[in-house]
Amino acid sequence: MALRAKTAEDRMLIELLDPIAETLGLDVVRVRLMGGTQRRRLQVMAERPSDHDISVEECARLSRAISEVLDAADPIAGEYLLEVSSPGIDRPLTRLIDFQLFEGHEARIETDRMVEGRRRFRGLLAGVEDADSANPMVAIDLENEDDTALLPFAWLSEAKLILTDALLKRGEEIRRNRGDTDPDQTEDEA
Repeated sequence: MALRAKTAEDRMLIELLDPIAETLGLDVVRVRLMGGTQRRRLQVMAERPSDHDISVEECARLSRAISEVLDAADPIAGEYLLEVSSPGIDRPLTRLIDFQLFEGHEARIETDRMVEGRRRFRGLLAGVEDADSANPMVAIDLENEDDTALLPFAWLSEAKLILTDALLKRGEEIRRNRGDTDPDQTEDEA
């Protein structure tokens, strides 16, 4: 939960928003309420669990549904701006499934406590060990090292994919599979 929602307020919001997303066939990847006491920003990242993608139309439907519930429940003091989006190509990794789906891609991971004298790790994701246990471990082949680090999932405080050519190629393949064209392509080329 710590990766999906950082603060107590975020955790309360995710508990409110998860059922809304589920009714629309979506999963909430992350919730962040950002900003001070002035106008704040509520960022909600979501995707379909079937293919880990989301359309603009689905974002709009989720935004409308969230707005209705938030207007009725009024859980956020003061003004805020609601932003509903996909996790993006260099997405945050917030659930065990993310570490499995993006195995072989480069990531940056931070822990909430020291592991072998450090808290920051960078390298290629190498999957998950003991995924069905109470203490699953995330594996990462460390950059410039021969070692694979095993990090307790419960100790992770931040995890994010790093934008690389391989990740861009994966995003391009996803767009092609769903029928999107290159935004730089003219109609004659399409």
